[in-house]
Amino acid sequence: MNDVRNLFGAEFSPEHQAVLQQTKIDKRLMTQQNWPFENRIAGVTSGAEMNEASNDDPSEYFDDQDVAEDAMVYIVEGGQICYGSKRAWETARGC
Repeated sequence: MNDVRNLFGAEFSPEHQAVLQQTKIDKRLMTQQNWPFENRIAGVTSGAEMNEASNDDPSEYFDDQDVAEDAMVYIVEGGQICYGSKRAWETARGC
């Protein structure tokens, strides 16, 4: 799983990497550009991990499907914290 998290660090400038690595920084996910919300991040997973989990105990995931790509990274949304800002999309760096 550390390799998956390192993929995200490689997408950011050195300044952003330094900020993200600080343990006192709250990391949030901004969603819905037209009506933005700030959300907690529940975690990070990959398509491979999700597909493997369904093989462990198929009855536990009976209503779920495998994802199409093993080589996919997912940021999993936690709970909503507050309203967000549309400026996030104006200032976001492309991946």
